[in-house]
Amino acid sequence: MGGGSSYTPELIEGFINNQDALPVRDLYLVDIEAGRNKLETVGNLARRMIEKAGVPIKLHTTFDRREAIEGADFVTSQMRIGMLDARSRDEKIPLKYGLIGQETTGAGGFAKALRTIPVILDIAKDMEELAPDAYMINFTNPAGIVTEAVLKYSRIRTMGLCNLPIGTKMQIARLCNVDVSKVSIEMVGINHLNWTTRIVVDGVDITADVLNKAAGASGLTMKNIPDFGWDAEFLQSVGALPCSYHRYYYMKDLVFEDMNKAFLDKGTTRADDVKRVEAELFELYKDPMLTIKPPQLQQRGGAYYSEAAVNLIKSIYNDTKDIQTVNVRNNGILPFLPEDVSVEINCVIDSQGAHPVQIDTPVPPQIRGLLQMVKAYEELTVKAAAEGDYLAGLQALTLHPLVGSAKLAKQLLDEIIESNREYLPQFK
Repeated sequence: MGGGSSYTPELIEGFINNQDALPVRDLYLVDIEAGRNKLETVGNLARRMIEKAGVPIKLHTTFDRREAIEGADFVTSQMRIGMLDARSRDEKIPLKYGLIGQETTGAGGFAKALRTIPVILDIAKDMEELAPDAYMINFTNPAGIVTEAVLKYSRIRTMGLCNLPIGTKMQIARLCNVDVSKVSIEMVGINHLNWTTRIVVDGVDITADVLNKAAGASGLTMKNIPDFGWDAEFLQSVGALPCSYHRYYYMKDLVFEDMNKAFLDKGTTRADDVKRVEAELFELYKDPMLTIKPPQLQQRGGAYYSEAAVNLIKSIYNDTKDIQTVNVRNNGILPFLPEDVSVEINCVIDSQGAHPVQIDTPVPPQIRGLLQMVKAYEELTVKAAAEGDYLAGLQALTLHPLVGSAKLAKQLLDEIIESNREYLPQFK
């Protein structure tokens, strides 16, 4: 789903490179009519990549979602409802109120969730009818909230995926100058709000050493997040390595200042940068001589998505029983959160899905407190999006640490609903 995405060539490359262990035979790229040009361009590049590799994947491009879903083994989701124009609004509306504008958290992430959840639930309904045994592998953002909606309002098998955990492992490997295959991590939290609580290299726990090295270090962030270094005493007080997105919470004054300055200077946000990169990518994709994933795709900010997605599907298909970090139903793994919410934690992956690994490290109050608050926001956001519940939406925004004001929450909610009216039929 979202087959015309600029990320799709990465996924195609992953399927090509893993044909021995994951013998994909039929691959459907699905999109909507408004994305016709992108789907045709990406589909043609995908066919050239498959032909060059000489693998027996039969590629289909379609606007008929039900045709694609029928009999599927796996359904992946990488959609952006409203496309990049909607993301631009998500980032700019909060800035107007003196708040961080980001596409996956705060008011921006809330708006994206409202647009996305009704569509993902429609897809899940089609899967219940046409592919009841299939897995939905969701990496549509905000991935944890979207996954939670499917877990609560559907009967299908699903798990959410993000490139942040694999990206964190890569960052730790670079910081410690070791091969990433030697790094094992324990992660605790929810999507885009997780902490690395234990780091092991070659059987040795090096968590304390990594926290020392991480203080003030550059490169410990994702491409789309400002690279502000962590304070040494602050890291010691947390007792775990925060993820890249924690900068929006722990350094919100610095991040807002950085975002707002860019907006005031140029009138643009990250969405506008991505529009430019995407336009350049699609011009490259149109080249009939291009038969590989272009290296410029790395600029798009979604590095390792293919690796994470293909690894997960491959492990399910092969009953591998390896450990990966995914978004699943809590079921008491984090006892201070409700059982039916999504959490992002280490799981054993086999043919029956993802099975959470018991957390070895006690979760201290400095982590637990922020987690509980943001999870409450997520629960209310799911309810608002799935049921068109205005009051739940009002409370969700009021609770969120990046909003935190009932007056601002109401102003934001009204503007978000009004500016997204065509995508929010659930709000009468």
